[in-house]
Amino acid sequence: MKGKNCVVTGGNSGIGFETARALAEEGANVLILSRNEEKAEAAVKSIRAQSPGNHIDYVLADLSSQTSIREASQDILKDFKSIDILVNNAGAWFSKLGLTADGVERQFAVNHLAYFLLTKELMKGLETSEDGRIVCVGSDSHFHGKIHFDDVSLRNNYHGLRAYAQSKLANVMFVYELDRRLKERGIEHIDVNCVQPGRVNTDIGLKHTISFHSLAWRIRRIGGLSPAQGAATSIYLAKDEEVNGLSGRYWDKCKPKPSSPGSYVREDAARLWEISESLCGVGDYFEGLTSV
Repeated sequence: MKGKNCVVTGGNSGIGFETARALAEEGANVLILSRNEEKAEAAVKSIRAQSPGNHIDYVLADLSSQTSIREASQDILKDFKSIDILVNNAGAWFSKLGLTADGVERQFAVNHLAYFLLTKELMKGLETSEDGRIVCVGSDSHFHGKIHFDDVSLRNNYHGLRAYAQSKLANVMFVYELDRRLKERGIEHIDVNCVQPGRVNTDIGLKHTISFHSLAWRIRRIGGLSPAQGAATSIYLAKDEEVNGLSGRYWDKCKPKPSSPGSYVREDAARLWEISESLCGVGDYFEGLTSV
């Protein structure tokens, strides 16, 4: 990992911080994406203290905003002409329906569209790496998910758990479809995989939530994994040589496993891709790549 360039979203806390810290300890240069400058500065300071010889910094980004994602991507590509590792880790939970400035339900926007758009915007950097790797943090919650193609924002039938499960199913389907499309274009040196981190003791379910859901989350996380344990598979996929060339898989405890039956329906994955392109105002997802 020495000298490799890594981007980790949500790297200021929890699983993202532990991922960024571990990659820096392996000798990588790390940029973390965070929307909170104070927390980002604290995280960078902590990582620099443990890995003083590396380039460790942060870029501010609100992943609910497509404008912010595009601006952050430009800043990242100024620092890193080549990107070896992209870890799409940041996620959100909301009990109540709310729309972003782009008019999209917030969990679908942050948990799925941010993965989709940030990866597209950084694809030029990933293409120049000899061994590009994209790791998307998903969840076994996707087994309960369904893509509501006619109403992805769930305006007519919103529930926080329904929205979360949908967004996590979208993560898996995005990884499978991106893997297929990369291979169709002869881009064999970029691997993309999805990770189930396990039941991790983080605060995601304590933010933006009603009191009942907050209590349920506090009970749920009793006995849960530490953020470092939850980050183990993301770190493994980012750095281990033995997984080089393994792509389009769903991983748990550093091993691939089957995802939900619905996640393998190619027609649905293609339809989700088209909806995502439309919502993000994307024409050709691979525009400008020399491999295409």
